[in-house]
Amino acid sequence: MPSERPPLTLVIPAYNEERRLEESLARVRAWLDAHQPRAEVLVVDDGSRDGTAALVERLALGWPAVRLLRLGRNQGKGAATRRGVLEARGEWILCSDADLSTPIEETARLLAAGERAPVVIGSRSIAGANITRRQPLHRVAMGRAFNLAVRTVTPGHHADTQCGFKLYRHDAARDIFSRLTVDGFAFDAEVLYLAHALGYPVAEVAVTWHNDERSSVDIWRDPARMLLDIARVRWRHRKL
Repeated sequence: MPSERPPLTLVIPAYNEERRLEESLARVRAWLDAHQPRAEVLVVDDGSRDGTAALVERLALGWPAVRLLRLGRNQGKGAATRRGVLEARGEWILCSDADLSTPIEETARLLAAGERAPVVIGSRSIAGANITRRQPLHRVAMGRAFNLAVRTVTPGHHADTQCGFKLYRHDAARDIFSRLTVDGFAFDAEVLYLAHALGYPVAEVAVTWHNDERSSVDIWRDPARMLLDIARVRWRHRKL
């Protein structure tokens, strides 16, 4: 039936990803065809200035599972992810970075953990994680400092809040993302804050991860914005 809910939706926020997205989507398609043939894929173009949107439209001609969503202007990873999650139809919604820093094959680990929690986050910082290519030391230090700041506002003491590989049960995703206010990179912290405030258990699962040196995070500008955003999270949701 056309209206039947697919078992899985993959949401990929993309900003100027023309160079690496085609290879990533080829890997995604191969894995989904073998393991989740009824899944849908939503690529959210976050106001890209390159050919990201045209690339996705071309690939969608031969792959009906793929759908392009477009933001009229660049709004941030949080805004793009929110748009995709709120339009997703899947029973489970998986969010992944366009570079597949966490391989699509790790989906199976998160789905298994979904049996005990409606929110499952991939982690690079707990036992069993496999980092095949590490970040430069300055980015490691930045990540640790940010995670420490997140712990001051987010219950649960998660070891890794910023890994871009996360899975949500459909009802939990709608409840959480409909309340999301952060448009930038700190949206992950707000998601976890809301999950705990709304009573959704969160499971943290070790994953494989490799650093892509073409990260779009500006190490001078974005950390300050992220810290300001998480400082506002508790105030914004004080009535929960």
